[in-house]
Amino acid sequence: MSRKCQLTGKKANNAFAISHSHRRTKKLQEANLQSKRIWWAQGNRWVKLRLSTKAIKTLQHKGLQAMANEAGINLNHY
Repeated sequence: MSRKCQLTGKKANNAFAISHSHRRTKKLQEANLQSKRIWWAQGNRWVKLRLSTKAIKTLQHKGLQAMANEAGINLNHY
């Protein structure tokens, strides 16, 4: 499984680590992903997803079904 949020699509970002002497080296800024079990009320069961922490906060506000519809995923497969 790739390091990608299943609801928002967040993934790693390429960046530079800049030292005090301004020497630049490549680094990878990974998304803060967490495995979460979330209650899906419409399906009446638990769904296990790999989400970014930003998606978890948004999930509390919008709800699981609304975010899944925006992402275009079918929760029956998770």
